[in-house]
Amino acid sequence: MTRVLFALAVALSLAACGVDGEPVRPSLNAGLGISNSGVHLGGALGVSKGPVSVSVGL
Repeated sequence: MTRVLFALAVALSLAACGVDGEPVRPSLNAGLGISNSGVHLGGALGVSKGPVSVSVGL
């Protein structure tokens, strides 16, 4: 799992710096939920260019 997240971070970093063309800005979405069963942390990391969007939830 750690290797997959590392590979995703590398791919998003390369896309964000513009190695293969115009740079795109990555997006980060984080959330915190509190319920009777405890605290839940969640989030998503993604990039979008034109009509195409790729996101990974954590």
